Amino acid sequence: MKQAASVASLESVRASVPAGTCVAVVAPGGYAPDPAAVERGVALLEALGCRVKNFYRHEERYQRFGASDEARAAQLMQAAADPEVEVVLALRGSYGVSRILPMLDIGRLASSGKLFVGYSDITALHLALLKAGAASFAGPMLNGDFGAVEPNWEALQAFWRTLASPAVTVHEHRPSEEDGRESSDPRCGDRLTDADSPALRAAGKLWGGNLAMVAHLLGSPWFPQVEGGILFLEDVNEHPFRVERMLLQLEHAGVLARQKAVVLGDFASYRLAEIDNGYNFGEMLAFLRGRIATPIVTGLPFGHVRDLVTLPVGAHAVLDSQGAAGFTLALSDYPSLRAR
Repeated sequence: MKQAASVASLESVRASVPAGTCVAVVAPGGYAPDPAAVERGVALLEALGCRVKNFYRHEERYQRFGASDEARAAQLMQAAADPEVEVVLALRGSYGVSRILPMLDIGRLASSGKLFVGYSDITALHLALLKAGAASFAGPMLNGDFGAVEPNWEALQAFWRTLASPAVTVHEHRPSEEDGRESSDPRCGDRLTDADSPALRAAGKLWGGNLAMVAHLLGSPWFPQVEGGILFLEDVNEHPFRVERMLLQLEHAGVLARQKAVVLGDFASYRLAEIDNGYNFGEMLAFLRGRIATPIVTGLPFGHVRDLVTLPVGAHAVLDSQGAAGFTLALSDYPSLRAR
């Protein structure tokens, strides 16, 4: 089954949702800037046939967070302990998971059987769960995806199909009308496959997420030691030199040398300046490829984008890259709603 849909709609997405799926909404990171987006997201989930338990209370937001540290940690633990809940969906990313990791019983979360979903800052939770032996899902969140004024139905359909299937195949990003922004030039660092993307076939555990969060957790008790894996990475608002610096940190720590491949997603929403003097995303990639032996593949349609695919973190992955012609990433051996 491929994570693609020619024409998706509310009706086709609803057909992909197992009837009566119970979804818990939690806010382990930031609060919702627009509370109307929360209402839209909950309404859409209900329209898709889900039962929703919303643990987020907008009036309880604290500073830049969805609630106090203690309350946000409690939301996760309560959702995991609820026997009716099947999917635990993050409100949004932003920042905050790092603050509550010491408060969480990661072992209980990992053994709960819940499907934890989110991306960006939620990468910290994905990595902690993987360290404890549990898979989770890098995918859409309530605020910006389900709660969007105009949801991306293809992304939501891919999400539910992934959660309801024992296996899924994703492929390289294929340009659409939404790629008209300046950063869609691969030399500026979008998720388009670049001309120097290597050809290879590799298999291993899929893991990763937001680059800043992966680098941030390095050396912590929550960082998984993955050998022979396929590491996927994305980020937003990070200049090429910052991306390079974080990847070099992973290289210096020996993480990249232990992987069979690195697959890059979207790295848009930054601005080059005169001082860069020609140093763009493409130049950064060329430098890293000349220094790091681990193959670096580009073109993964994942990150802070509307049409993101859903990736089961901890799944068995088979990467078949045809160089500039693109790739397929076959994913299996992960928990799903159908298996319950």
